[in-house]
Amino acid sequence: MMKKWCVASLTLLALVPMSYGDLDLQGSLKQGGLIWSTLEPGSSAELDGKVLPIADNGLLVAGFGRDAKSTAMLKVCSPAGECVERNLTIAQRSYDVQRVNGVPQETVTPPTSVLERIRREAALVGKARSQFSARQDFVKKFKWPLLGPITGVFGSQRVYNGSPGRPHYGLDIAAPTGTRVSAPIDGVVTLAYPDMFYSGGTLIIDHGLGVSSTFIHLSRILVEEGQLVMQGDPIAEVGATGRATGPHLDWRINWADQRLDPALVMGPMPEKPLSE
Repeated sequence: MMKKWCVASLTLLALVPMSYGDLDLQGSLKQGGLIWSTLEPGSSAELDGKVLPIADNGLLVAGFGRDAKSTAMLKVCSPAGECVERNLTIAQRSYDVQRVNGVPQETVTPPTSVLERIRREAALVGKARSQFSARQDFVKKFKWPLLGPITGVFGSQRVYNGSPGRPHYGLDIAAPTGTRVSAPIDGVVTLAYPDMFYSGGTLIIDHGLGVSSTFIHLSRILVEEGQLVMQGDPIAEVGATGRATGPHLDWRINWADQRLDPALVMGPMPEKPLSE
């Protein structure tokens, strides 16, 4: 019989464990959710046939995008080659869709003169998000990077003049320009770019095994690429740069190319200031 694999004794996010027979998972089995577990060191794992990276101590992680299917097959093999397969049930979500007509076309479609810039900047972001370092910061409890009204949620989408726009993949928090943004968890800065066409001031922090945070529309970035930041460190200031209609922080979480919902790793926003 294959030995039972259990989550290690760590300070984890405030989410309930899920038991799938031999496997104990932590996280959120929802569209936009992140899951992880600690296996016997030397184990291997696949999700829907794709190999998952596993840390030396056996920690594995996986994420489910906005439109993830309702089931996913997780296969885990011990160092001895004994394998189990579990069909995971992914909770489906409903997203707000707004239809906006009469929008000038130049507002919806960027001019051809900036397309090369957009492609170049997208490549920089993709490179920063593709890193799979050995860090394991994401298993700790995240803290809000700032407090304020939530004005945009993960998964929402607008249809401009009948044409669907890209879904919103972040959590928007309104705040005046210059408001300090703090690191929600430890990590290493992999991108600090002051002015991208769409996202303006853009900052990406690696939390390990492909999990990263992205902060956009920043007026000022206070850290440099390669810098280690600790939870609570000032990392940037709120702005309205790029394609933004007002000052706010757009915070996003990725696992590799899967876009995740920051709200699923957070509890309710506290009423008291973060410094208290």
